[in-house]
Order: sequence, then C-alpha cells, then structure tokens
Amino acid sequence: MKTFLTTFSTIAAILISFNVNAAGAGVHLESANTDITDEASLQRGAKSFMNNCSGCHSIELMRYNRIAKDLNIDDADMAKNLMFNAEKTGSTIFSSMPEKGAKEWFGTTPPDLSLTARARGTDWIYTYLKGFYADDTRPYGVNNHVLVNASMPDALWQSKQDKTVQEFNREVRDITNFLDYVAEPVKLIRYEIGAKVLGFLFILFILSYLLKKEYWKDVKYGKWRAKD
Repeated sequence: MKTFLTTFSTIAAILISFNVNAAGAGVHLESANTDITDEASLQRGAKSFMNNCSGCHSIELMRYNRIAKDLNIDDADMAKNLMFNAEKTGSTIFSSMPEKGAKEWFGTTPPDLSLTARARGTDWIYTYLKGFYADDTRPYGVNNHVLVNASMPDALWQSKQDKTVQEFNREVRDITNFLDYVAEPVKLIRYEIGAKVLGFLFILFILSYLLKKEYWKDVKYGKWRAKD
C-alpha cells in the first residue's frame, strides 16, 4: 500500500509539473479545437507551415510522400508548394537553415517540431502562435505571452496584418492542426479502423440480441425445461 501511494504521488507530481509548464507558468491557454479528420484544414496547415515555419524548423520524423498520401495532395502541388529544399518525395522534412548560422542568429538551433503537439499540447501551440506582442527590448522587437523571451521572431506577422482576426485565427488553427497530425499521423488510420470496429460491434450486438431472443423462446416455453 505504501509503495502504491508513493508511486501515485510521484505520478501526480509529474502531471502537475507538466501542466504548469505547459500552461506557460499560469498563462491561460486558448482552446485550439483541432480536428485531424478535417482534410482541408490539414492541407492548408501544411502549406502555411512550409511557407512560414520550415525555414527555421524541421519535422524530420515526417516524409513528404507520407504527407501527400495522408492528406491527398497532388504530386505537382506537393513539389510546388511544399518541397522547397528537397528533390525526392521520400526525403524527410528538414530545415534548410545551417546549424552554425542558427546559433549565431538566434543563440540556439530552432527545435524540431515533429513531437511538439504531444509534448506541449495543441492548446499551447495555438496560444503561442497568437501570443506575440511588440517589445522593443527584444532583438526581433517582439516577445511572447506564453514563452517569455523566446528567441524567435513573429513568423506570422504578415498574416496578422493582412488578414482579418477570423482568417488569422483559422490559419493558426490550421498550422496547429497540421502539427497535431505530424505528432501522430497513425491517428488517422486509428480513427478509421475505430469507426469500422464500432460499426462491426453494433451489428454483432444486434445479431447476438436476436439470437438470444430465439434461444430464450425455447427456454421460456419449456423445450429445454427439465422433466418432472
């Protein structure tokens, strides 16, 4: 019992610590409301990510051909809008920024974002991308409410200026949705299989219920009743 309580307390402490860190030390996180079954959103998010984020950040656990297959993106569209620094669709998605230059310009190498949605959560990503504000004391003139003193410029500043609030929020949500997919692309397959399994179980339940009623008739009307 004592071992169980110790283990439970340790897990609880880790979860509490994680939630505090993920929330940005008390910062309210907006709900991202991502939906990886929304193919149009994932397609827009992939294009927005490659245009605004891939110059610095990689997603090396993903390959272009996997994205093309899962998101139903045409090969010509893939080559034109997504493959900026690769020639083969089987290549992993890496940043074209040299490591030495990144450390000189940003003070550190921008992290790979393959598993960010799993590590931080989609609400954190969504709020972070929306959380930039003007701050003349910072090297790039901006700071962030969620991650204070982040060594990153506001990559979506042009969209923030050119688009309405609703359009900008949709773009941020699309990028977040795409990163949610990237963190665990097998979820698309799991959701599809899950729906089929539930449908099969529903049909099986009906057939089992009808079979039970048929057998119960014999029990109820004495066919299998013991003789006196």
